[in-house]
Amino acid sequence: MAGLSQVVTLDDVDALMELLIDPVISGPIYNLPKPITRDNVLQFIEQHLFEQERGEGLLMISMTETGTVTAYHDVQVWPQWAAAELAGAISRDRQNTGKGGADASIAFDWLFEEIGVELICETGALDNVRTARLLERIGFSYMGEIESTLPGGGMRPSRYWELTKSNWADHRGT
Repeated sequence: MAGLSQVVTLDDVDALMELLIDPVISGPIYNLPKPITRDNVLQFIEQHLFEQERGEGLLMISMTETGTVTAYHDVQVWPQWAAAELAGAISRDRQNTGKGGADASIAFDWLFEEIGVELICETGALDNVRTARLLERIGFSYMGEIESTLPGGGMRPSRYWELTKSNWADHRGT
């Protein structure tokens, strides 16, 4: 996703924490560590660096010129199924501006064309209306409800959507 994001490093702990400490940003996202502390964000980054080494995930951030994180993008890849999931959030000042949808479109193009997945799977909390509207607006098919495993243990009921590469191409008119 050249021009959009950079791969997170251990040097980005404090900057990422500044974005995630806001409960409006992090609250609805089940796969973020809770509570948001420096140690938990460090472990979150370390886990993603390990996933990156195995080719199963990638954690990226978007930053301003001054080093403020404006978004994070958490890619999980399941090569055996040619599938991926993209989680993430954008800062409050960029919400409801069309930036989230534009960034998501760039990310989906990248996942389908560069990474080579055939399917993108997404989940959202039952009350996460913003995610539901975004996914349905950009062509995802609502598949029903599932139970998502929380990082600290336990389960959360989630809404579940899918987008195939061919449906994305149809939606984009390509």
